[in-house]
Amino acid sequence: MKIIFILFGVIFLAFIAIQIFAMSSQKNIETYPYVVTKKYDTFEIRKYEATLFTSVKLSSNKYKESSSKGFSILAGYIFGGNEKNEKIAMTSPVAMSLEDSMTMMFMVPKKFNKETLPQPNQSQIKFREEPAKTVAAITFGGWADDEKIEQYKQKLKTALDAEGIKYTNRFYFFGYNPPYEVLNRKNEVIVELEGVGAVLK
Repeated sequence: MKIIFILFGVIFLAFIAIQIFAMSSQKNIETYPYVVTKKYDTFEIRKYEATLFTSVKLSSNKYKESSSKGFSILAGYIFGGNEKNEKIAMTSPVAMSLEDSMTMMFMVPKKFNKETLPQPNQSQIKFREEPAKTVAAITFGGWADDEKIEQYKQKLKTALDAEGIKYTNRFYFFGYNPPYEVLNRKNEVIVELEGVGAVLK
């Protein structure tokens, strides 16, 4: 029995150490820059800067399948799967377009541009310049899945409709945490708005 308690203690301490490492490493990760222009009860309006991403288009619209495959491809690129065998820093969040064929995107660190980024070894990886945009964002915790993403997408649409804010059909999922981080998980559904005039009421 004593050995079992010791074993559980070691496992618990290892778990705590991993979570502390995950939270501390998140503080040093470069993030997609934005400014909050207005807050509502369940969502907020943000302005994002024009930003460069690496991206891969996937054949599925299922979150679990697409996120696993897309992450594997893009992580391979930033971990050295490119013409220079160069490692590129991980950024946050990992973005996924919510379409019939999802596209996963990793933000490119600001020190790079299209000319200085090493070419990927895999031809399906593309460099994608996202223009400056105004969006609405809703946040939720825990582990994301297709049902939760759809649930919060509908919540966001309902809230925007109630405020008379016009939006496009360009919805995205943002995930902020590595798979091994259990505590303080953060996810978002965002949608591009039709025009800033709609939110200056």
